[in-house]
Amino acid sequence: MSDDGREQTGHERVPSRQRRRFPGISSRAYEHPADRSALVALRRLSGFDTVFKALSGLLPERSLRLLFLSDSVRVSERQFSHLHDMLLDACYILDLEKVPPMYVTQDPQPNAMCIGLDEPIIVVTTGLVELLDEEEMRAVVGHEVGHALSGHSVYRTILLFLTSLALKVAWIPLGNLAIMAIVTALREWFRKSELSADRAGLLVGQDLRASMRGLMKIAGGNHLHEMNVDAFLEQAEEYESGGDLRDSVLKILNVLPRSHPFATLRAAELKKWAGSRDYQRIMDGHYPRRSEDKDTSVSDSFRESAASYASDVKSSKDPLMKLVTDLAGGAGDLGDRVRRGFDGFRTPAPPKDGPSDTPPQEGD
Repeated sequence: MSDDGREQTGHERVPSRQRRRFPGISSRAYEHPADRSALVALRRLSGFDTVFKALSGLLPERSLRLLFLSDSVRVSERQFSHLHDMLLDACYILDLEKVPPMYVTQDPQPNAMCIGLDEPIIVVTTGLVELLDEEEMRAVVGHEVGHALSGHSVYRTILLFLTSLALKVAWIPLGNLAIMAIVTALREWFRKSELSADRAGLLVGQDLRASMRGLMKIAGGNHLHEMNVDAFLEQAEEYESGGDLRDSVLKILNVLPRSHPFATLRAAELKKWAGSRDYQRIMDGHYPRRSEDKDTSVSDSFRESAASYASDVKSSKDPLMKLVTDLAGGAGDLGDRVRRGFDGFRTPAPPKDGPSDTPPQEGD
């Protein structure tokens, strides 16, 4: 970026604060391994884009575009100009040539999304605009531009459509089950894609503290004077390692209906990535280019994903993940540990009038 904060390619009025730019960067540079492997496989499928674009007649994309155009405020030099500057800046840093249209819609719930099949559009709510300061909002805009660069908007639109369709066909026997199975799989992918986009937001804002503040505000509102980053991250640590197998099952049930990971876990994941060698290499200018995407090996990407999952399971402090690790290692006391882990699910028997005939057993 030039010293006066301007770039002579049409992207003007970018902030003067010096930040690195990443010409030709591929989304593979910041994508979470699970997200990346799925996207690489889909991109390599012959005719995949054609099939999905053929669905455009069924998907409500045109309706969504008209809805935002007619009932929201389009960001431009004349409307929400500070957001317009952030959008140009994010596209400049991630080298996204075509700037996606961006809308602000009236909704007190803080939220943002990137949707669209043919072309992505970015939507942010008034609740989010009012909640975040400039640097926090810059990370969010970078987050959404990261979604656009990765091609996530296509799958996000399909997820919205299928979620709506599931409600409409709930009365059809087995029909809803089939659709919800697809929705559940898409949600699992999309949660991983949110971790990817968080990384893109950090690459755009290049201010880890602002990214962390934004996630804290999403969790606890505009009360930063009452919150502490270290304490917030300790919550993620407690969530990951606390409890027993019952809690592990409840965690899975809690996250299944969500499209986004929990805020504390997103913060912990982002902080971990910001301290990694991968992030430093990107900041030093060493990253995969889009021109190399066509040569990307699907098998290599899947191997990276598998290695990442294996590493996560091995280092996890979650009781269920520990059990999986022990199972893989052939732990001898597996059955006993499963029984003790789920003891809390059993309803305690009412006390007897007389002494018990059964002697107490170790671990009860």
